[in-house]
Amino acid sequence: MPLPAMTHSSAFLLPASTTPPPNDAATTYALVVLNQRLPRFAPLLWARARLRVCADGGANRVFDGMPELLPGEDPADVRARYKPDVIKGDMDSIRPEVKEYYSNLGTNIVDKSHDQDTTDLHKCVSFVTRELPVPDKSNLCILVLGALGGRFDHEMGNINVLYRFSDTKIVLLSDDCSIFLLPKTHTHEIHIEKSVEGPHCGLIPIGGPSTSTTTTGLRWNLDNTSMSYGGLQQSQKAWNSKIISSRRLWKASS
Repeated sequence: MPLPAMTHSSAFLLPASTTPPPNDAATTYALVVLNQRLPRFAPLLWARARLRVCADGGANRVFDGMPELLPGEDPADVRARYKPDVIKGDMDSIRPEVKEYYSNLGTNIVDKSHDQDTTDLHKCVSFVTRELPVPDKSNLCILVLGALGGRFDHEMGNINVLYRFSDTKIVLLSDDCSIFLLPKTHTHEIHIEKSVEGPHCGLIPIGGPSTSTTTTGLRWNLDNTSMSYGGLQQSQKAWNSKIISSRRLWKASS
């Protein structure tokens, strides 16, 4: 029996004046900000999101970084406009004055310092999937800023969250990279937005081998190919604006 298809698109990176593809219209976006430098497109994604959650020190990044990304505007006005809906985490990184500032503006501060068994990203994703009222969770997409860069063990912990929440669309983003999981329960169509991403992509098996991977749309396609750690992994150029793949992988484009 054929596997159901799942479509992936980075239309959320297109300028607000651009009409998104029809399949993107039904998508509900949530934004999670971690404790790394904000990418240049952070204000655009902030405007696209229905819910904005800062993970602990991610609030410092919004407080400091949004005025830097919008240098022609008054910093006080920028900070007031880009107010997180929620700050959640173990509260070991957020500066006291930043916490007080957003608390006074009505941001919900959720202290999870008693929970040291999960990462701040795990806490935030769990919160979003539980609290955001989306009738069809397949239409939910969580965009994560600040998951890449910094300590390697933190990066790997963030990638592990993709695997822990494999039934939720989560995209880890930086200025030059996007990472998401392709669950083994589906075949996958990845639509490339050439004006904002590419041309390179990587296909990397995680959580176990991919016993049979077939692709179209890459410069060198795979045909019923086995992939695993210690074995074959793929890093190459996307040839077309659509990539079709199957089995469990995650894909990075830059």
